Amino acid sequence: MIEAKENFNNTWPFNPNFFSGNGFKQHYVDEGKENNKVILCLHGEPTWGYIYRHFIKELSKNFRVVVPDLMGFGKSETPKNKEYSLKTHVENLENLVNYLELKNIYFVGQDWGGPILGAYTLRNLTNTKGMFLINTIFGYSKTEKPKELTPWFKWIKKNEDSGTLDGILGELNTTVLSIMKLLNFTNSSIIDDNWIKAYASPFPNRDSCLGAINFPLDVLHGRMVPFIIDCLKNGDMKSFLDIPSELVYGMKDRAIDPDYAIKDFKALYPNAKVTKLENAGHFSQEDEPYKIIELIKGFVSNN
Repeated sequence: MIEAKENFNNTWPFNPNFFSGNGFKQHYVDEGKENNKVILCLHGEPTWGYIYRHFIKELSKNFRVVVPDLMGFGKSETPKNKEYSLKTHVENLENLVNYLELKNIYFVGQDWGGPILGAYTLRNLTNTKGMFLINTIFGYSKTEKPKELTPWFKWIKKNEDSGTLDGILGELNTTVLSIMKLLNFTNSSIIDDNWIKAYASPFPNRDSCLGAINFPLDVLHGRMVPFIIDCLKNGDMKSFLDIPSELVYGMKDRAIDPDYAIKDFKALYPNAKVTKLENAGHFSQEDEPYKIIELIKGFVSNN
């Protein structure tokens, strides 16, 4: 867990807030409170709210922007007595949203942020105003999945089979840059000491890497499938599909197959806008931040 006041040479100039209602200290940023419309941004693996630093600064001029760090990431604690599952992350989000009394939320989600906001919305349909997805997937359509694993999941399976996965993902203090390159981001010009420190600092030891180790295994072994099925079974899919949605995709993604993700999204939302970023990878917020910010502005303003 990063020190609350650490701002990485002022590249993260936001006041820290903490919520303990989930049984651990969960960090979140809450900027632009004077504005009426709420944008809530969710990160994925192995990042934290820092990936939205440009978004917070720009979007909070006109919107209220809330960016939590998921359990086990960023400035949030990494409790040992919690289950690191999609279900738990969704429940944590529900409790934080209720605590902050957020209504009519425009969600932005990348990587695991997509499944989390999707499941949240299925369970809380009246509270989501829009869903803006970045390099992520719901997986709710009947689109045929690729038979071959992406490079990221091939790597996960290989290291799990050889018994080296915990050793590598458990040392993110030194391997986080290599892991992010494996998933792929293309804007290497942004990498400096502050950037590396920001992404490495949440992981000082193996215990702090529990969240990062468990996320990919949830996918590889289908651990989250029963929870997703339950959400779909008990949610109103018609109402879910009526919620305005938009997708932005970095086409050099090595974690989630871009063609499959776009087909899955279009199967659900045939008339929704899809923007392909040909030179961006999995971490499009780092590769093309200002292009995506403008798209979010338009999405929220038009819906």
